[in-house]
Parts: sequence; structure tokens; C-alpha cells
Amino acid sequence: MPDPTPSSAASRLDTGFLDEVHWDADGLIPAIAQDAESGDILMVAWMNREALALTVRENRAVYWSRSRAKLWYKGEESGHVQTLREVRLDCDGDVVVLRIDQLGGIACHTGRRSCFFRVLRDGQWQTVEPVLKNPDEIYR
Repeated sequence: MPDPTPSSAASRLDTGFLDEVHWDADGLIPAIAQDAESGDILMVAWMNREALALTVRENRAVYWSRSRAKLWYKGEESGHVQTLREVRLDCDGDVVVLRIDQLGGIACHTGRRSCFFRVLRDGQWQTVEPVLKNPDEIYR
């Protein structure tokens, strides 16, 4: 995996708060995106120091894409930007919750509001949320 350490641009930010975060061995932390109004969990992604610093500085969610090994500005392709209302750090310092406003109402690449659209019922996963927009129309 490429090194997810911050670039020089992000390291110039006032980022003392990042020292209180317990980053994993790869320099990452799980980030839970929660709708600030409803409290619904919309997605989970990963952040490195630079992503968290940029999220705070720009008031929009920026993640570290493990599959692409680069920063991922949520909504950069889909337009479904997450604007930041608040960042919370858990008691162990190893998970952050981003309380966000989900622009366009879609957080999932499948075109659904939430990535958590399946529920376990009678031992089987059942889809309980509709596709709001066909992903082929979102990602061209």
C-alpha cells in the first residue's frame, strides 16, 4: 500500500488536534459519516492525517481511498458532496464520526441514500432501501 502520510500542503495546516488521534499501523482511522439531522449512518470510509486535516479546513468530507491509494473528495465525481457540521473522536481515539449534510441525498455509489441498505432478516440479507438514482447516470 502506498504511504498515506500527509503532503507538505496539508502538513502546513494547524493540525495539532491530529496528534490525539490513534492512527492504525497504515496511518489510517475509520470515519463514520452520519446525517447531522436524522442521525442515520450513511457510510464508513478511511482517513489519513491529510484527509482529516483537509476535511476540517474545507468543511467537506475528504477520505483516503485504500483501493485507489489517493485522497478522495466525496462527491468529486458524483456531485454528492458531504458538508461538515461536526467531527467527533471516540473515547479510544481510534474512530471519528463526521456529522454531515449529504448534498443530493445520496451517499452510496449504488445510488442509495446510505451504504447500509441491507438488513439481516431470518438469516438472509434483504435490501430495504431503494435506488434513488441509477449509478450509470451518476458515474459516466
